[in-house]
Amino acid sequence: MGQISLTVAGKTHIVQCRDGEEGHLKMLADRLNAEADVAIRASGGIANERTLLLLALIMADKLVETERNPPTGLPPALLDQIAERLERIAEVLEEPAPTP
Repeated sequence: MGQISLTVAGKTHIVQCRDGEEGHLKMLADRLNAEADVAIRASGGIANERTLLLLALIMADKLVETERNPPTGLPPALLDQIAERLERIAEVLEEPAPTP
């Protein structure tokens, strides 16, 4: 079992992980630290449990926003509507033409 020391929002934590996952956890900690300053300021300038909670809320908000507006820029519901319209158009085009 692997182990890594991660510093997030100014606090160091020892985390156990599977062997080889240390790099991935370090990358995740780096992403958290990219938002840490905002969380620290919002919690009164002191890195504590409240800071970590605010940091978790910031990251959860980013996740929800990404789910709502995926990288394609179109929300899944809109993509579903477009797909349904294209299917209806395809059905019309596949119908045999009326004979005169």
